[in-house]
Amino acid sequence: MRACNSRQPSHVLPPFMAHSILTPDRLEDITFSNDEIARYSRHLIMPEVTLEGQRRIKAAKVLCIGTGGLGSPIALYLAAAGIGTLGLVDFDVVDFSNLQRQILHGTKDVGRKKLNSARDRIREINPNVEVVLHDAMFRSDNAMEIAAPYDIVIDGTDNFPTRYLTNDVCVLLGKPNIYGSIFRFDGQCTVFAPGLGPCYRCLFPEPPPPGMVPSCAEGGVLGVLPGIIGVMQAIEAIKLIVGIGEPLIGRLIHFDALSMKFREFKIRKDPKCPICSDHRTIHELIDYEQFCGIPQAQAAEEAEPPVPEISVEELKKSIDAREPFVLLDVREQYEFDIARIPGSKLIPLGDLASRMSELDSADTIYIHCKMGGRSATALRQLQKAGFSKLRNVEGGILAWSDRVDPSVPKY
Repeated sequence: MRACNSRQPSHVLPPFMAHSILTPDRLEDITFSNDEIARYSRHLIMPEVTLEGQRRIKAAKVLCIGTGGLGSPIALYLAAAGIGTLGLVDFDVVDFSNLQRQILHGTKDVGRKKLNSARDRIREINPNVEVVLHDAMFRSDNAMEIAAPYDIVIDGTDNFPTRYLTNDVCVLLGKPNIYGSIFRFDGQCTVFAPGLGPCYRCLFPEPPPPGMVPSCAEGGVLGVLPGIIGVMQAIEAIKLIVGIGEPLIGRLIHFDALSMKFREFKIRKDPKCPICSDHRTIHELIDYEQFCGIPQAQAAEEAEPPVPEISVEELKKSIDAREPFVLLDVREQYEFDIARIPGSKLIPLGDLASRMSELDSADTIYIHCKMGGRSATALRQLQKAGFSKLRNVEGGILAWSDRVDPSVPKY
């Protein structure tokens, strides 16, 4: 019978740990109680981790931007793994619509600050983790100060300005940025490591036009998907900390949940990247809202004639008074099946051009969608076609549910 005792002594760093982002001096005062030894025993008996690797995990400081769909599995699994310091950035409160995927939060947390419910959940998982809360929006004026004390930054955000900001902060500070994104059934994960591989700007030099890429609130997301991608991000963080395996530097993993397929794409450094190349032009943080074209899009929208609107209260009065009008719903059929305003006619926005003949330009038409954006687009489309008696229902069906009929479900 062979003894399974091939590990090197704990003071000798195995080759696969040689590239940990932590320096040996960070480990000098790291010790474990007997309870911690029991808690992390399944790590300690792995020759790729051992006590030395667990010391690195305990010494590490990781910043997670966002405590939502991606941030939930990231924070939970890093806490369970024994990360010494876990910083969380968020400013939002828990909503019922979060609970389908944001597993840091429960039903009892609806209305609470996400940071507070996240802290409480993490403490239940592992009271040995120091949780640092940053109750703020991650912005150009605070991002460097927030990120500076941490070894790794993990991007759990869902908007382009913050993604570019996170990238630039990490490049300027020389910190790894573990990137993840999700939409409907698709997810992506990679590691941007300054000096070792490309950055986010190498992959996406320019942001898409505002409104071109729908958010999860508009397009939806499979609730399980952020668990897959968030766990991948947590794995990459642990690999970098312990110094094992092959990090996703220069490689992007795309996951398609419908086909259950993973695909790998090579990412190369852009020799003209404005922040990570030898010819960089960005040396400090910029205005990321401006860079992503949000003010310009808003200005262009404001330059157009204002969209005539009707409030949901006024709409209710018109319905009760039996006034003659058409209530046009431009959402999708599956949204219409979830919730509807009685008497509305469904023509999805994408079908409006081909089905415009179903409407009479002599009629008064009130148009609504989920929140008011798509219906405003439909109104302008109808105006260009010669319709004039149009009004957009301000706030859409969500406002109707909030202020007129709470029995209508919100989604």
